[in-house]
Amino acid sequence: MVGDARRRVAGRPGRRRAAGVVLGSRPAYSVRLPAPPRPEPPVPSAERTVPWLRVAAAYAWRLILVGVVVYGVFIVLGSFQLIAVALFLALVVTSVLRPVTDLLSRFLPRPLGVAVALVGSLLLLLTLLALVGSSVAGESAQLAGEFRGGVHRIEQWLRRPPFRLGPDALSALQRQVTQYISAHRASLLSSAVNELGRVVELVTGGALALFASVFFLHSGERLWGWARDRLLPAGARPVWDRAGRAAWRTFAGYTRGIIIVAATNAVLVGIGLLVLRVPLALPLTLLEFFAAFVPLVGSPVALGVATVVALAGRGPLTAVGVLVLIVVIGQVEGHVLHPLVMSWAVRLHPLVVAVSVIAGSIVAGVIGAVVAVPLVSVVWAVLNALRPAPP
Repeated sequence: MVGDARRRVAGRPGRRRAAGVVLGSRPAYSVRLPAPPRPEPPVPSAERTVPWLRVAAAYAWRLILVGVVVYGVFIVLGSFQLIAVALFLALVVTSVLRPVTDLLSRFLPRPLGVAVALVGSLLLLLTLLALVGSSVAGESAQLAGEFRGGVHRIEQWLRRPPFRLGPDALSALQRQVTQYISAHRASLLSSAVNELGRVVELVTGGALALFASVFFLHSGERLWGWARDRLLPAGARPVWDRAGRAAWRTFAGYTRGIIIVAATNAVLVGIGLLVLRVPLALPLTLLEFFAAFVPLVGSPVALGVATVVALAGRGPLTAVGVLVLIVVIGQVEGHVLHPLVMSWAVRLHPLVVAVSVIAGSIVAGVIGAVVAVPLVSVVWAVLNALRPAPP
């Protein structure tokens, strides 16, 4: 009986495994000891003494690489400056007219809405330019007399303290100007011919910008989708899509905001010039509108031109009034308009804006000064969009 019980126990597989463990057979599991830590590479004595040296070096070569890439991009854009400027203008037109086109597309077919928006904006611009031209032509005779009297008043003013310039000095200055024009007549003529060539390039660029605006307004989303799906690998599409949409939102917001700021400045300047009875008030107002597209710099330059016109046409007292107007407009623009209008689109420190404008003007002149701030704003928006969210 006892032997039968032993045979039954030995016939159970679970008991056999247990017996194997007990009798010293191979264990069911093994314990793996952790690997010994690898010795760290020796740190140079300079890095032990100055711990920030490695971090500074890492940032330095990355910044150098980014600078080389940015410089290369500017070189390429400079080689195709006409195309780059035309496409930039097309993006500006698209950002301004896109809401109008979307509104018209609710009642009209999309192509017809695009045509109405573009033709209407062109007619408005041409009407404004015709109004300015007719104003200048109608006041030309009166303005010529006022400017002759203004130049005589400026001469009288320069003869008084603290300048005390005698009539001989003023006559010598006039002779120098006349001699310079006579001596450099050929170069001035060639410069004028070159400017005619620039006018042809300007017309060509405007036609290309208008042509590109039609496609951007009509099917901009489809163009972006085609470029994203055909030119990028599948894994990179979501990241590039997020970056592209952030860049467009920032660019469109900046463009609309700067137009609002420029229009407000122009209205305030126009009212002030009309109150002060400055000649050429309407052309100077239009000059202020276009000059305001260069932040921090354009508006004072335009008002400086208005100050010279006021000095020549109405005298020193009116010129002082225009100078006061410069200060008031600058305060309103810096402390009211930009914080209210531009804060939702661009969040850049005024120092960054000033440095961007100066750097852009050094690289590409007036075009660089206009493009610098929106370019920096777009880059900053893309970096914020690609930055991982905090946990």
